[in-house]
Amino acid sequence: MNLKLRFAAVCLLLSTLVYGQTQSQDSLMLRNLYDLALLNGQSYQWLEHLSNQIGGRLSGSAEAEAAVKYTEMELKALGLDSVWLQPVMVPKWVRGAKETAYFETAGNKTELQICALGGSVATPASGTSAQVVEVQSLDALAALGKEAIAGKIVFYNRPMQAELINTFAAYGGCVDQRYAGAMEAGKYGAVGVIVRSMNLRLDDYPHTGSMSYGDLKDDQRIPAAAVSTLGAEALSKALQKDPNLKLSFTQSCQSFPDVQSYNVIGQITGSEFPDKYFVVGGHLDSWDTGDGSHDDGAGCVQSMEVLRLLQKANYKPKHSLRVVLFMNEENGLRGGRAYAEMAQKNKETHVFALESDAGGFSPRGFSFDSDAVNYQQVMSWKTLFEPYMVHAFTKGGSGADIGPLKTDGIVLAGLRPDSQRYFDYHHAPNDTFDAINKRELELGAAAMASLVYLFDKYGIK
Repeated sequence: MNLKLRFAAVCLLLSTLVYGQTQSQDSLMLRNLYDLALLNGQSYQWLEHLSNQIGGRLSGSAEAEAAVKYTEMELKALGLDSVWLQPVMVPKWVRGAKETAYFETAGNKTELQICALGGSVATPASGTSAQVVEVQSLDALAALGKEAIAGKIVFYNRPMQAELINTFAAYGGCVDQRYAGAMEAGKYGAVGVIVRSMNLRLDDYPHTGSMSYGDLKDDQRIPAAAVSTLGAEALSKALQKDPNLKLSFTQSCQSFPDVQSYNVIGQITGSEFPDKYFVVGGHLDSWDTGDGSHDDGAGCVQSMEVLRLLQKANYKPKHSLRVVLFMNEENGLRGGRAYAEMAQKNKETHVFALESDAGGFSPRGFSFDSDAVNYQQVMSWKTLFEPYMVHAFTKGGSGADIGPLKTDGIVLAGLRPDSQRYFDYHHAPNDTFDAINKRELELGAAAMASLVYLFDKYGIK
């Protein structure tokens, strides 16, 4: 063997040994993070307090403000380098008394489980009562026209597509009827809107969510509510037998002027690149019918746990690492936008952001919004995550709150838990602490800490 070939062989051997040693070090660090989360985690205890002691945290509510104070206190107790509150003006919408609904046919009254959509106007005190027009889409509504719709209640009854394995794709395929349904029906003179809940199973939980009137005038803004999937099935079957049946519903929700709230922020300052920032976060607000354990109390406590785990592992981040608990994701995204505006105003360089906002179920992987070079770096780490069954890495979206941070030089990532049961709870009264599995929650926090560690150690390419 000539000298050049020998030298190349030695270099290859050395690089293989170095790579193997590095992989071994990283593997040990990930094992340590998982052990810390599973044997001595804090996320479940934090979530118990948020859920059971505070409850649903709708923007502008007393519960949301209690959550701000609680999480600020807990972040300070971790001994971070700094903890502060970023003021954010948020909408204040109040649900009011429990909604009621029923339809009458052949002299019989059938009650339905409904809840007002977030941002909806109220019905008159005596309720709204009218015949029903059932449609499957906004296009079907437009095809009917004003003559068929004026004076009626529009019933949107397009279900989520059960054949789609990706349940978020199924959600995205029908959520337009919830968000824009009242806006479109109001243009044709409808007096109210009832929307089938965004839920893949049949149950009697109505699922709320945000909606918009666009630029409709006040006299065109009609009350909008979600009906449970069982209720939607019952109403649809009754309409087949009696197309002229009447539906009545009442809701007393109100909108008030914006109020001040806060993003809660904690930071560990970077040891080598203090002016380059990593963000890990979730949204602190939730809808009010449940206590927001999956959406998104889980993401908040997992994000807090990331910083705690790295501390307990005695890891000193190279970059400044921030946990951000965003306010008002559900009905405005004010917190995410305010944080991005602050970063731009202060000329901060954000290079990585990770969000958890898909429930506290078993983690399966991450989605990445990044360039090809950084995505290739991520793919080289898959073997490190395989022992934990968190290696489904895909290109795609990240999270609503970190989306406004997007620039050419940043990697955005989203934790992707198993999604099959998520929409059983999403925006519903059963999104409560008893639906959380402690181990699955902790596995998600450990996976997030592992990804943050790897990106911090090797940097953004």
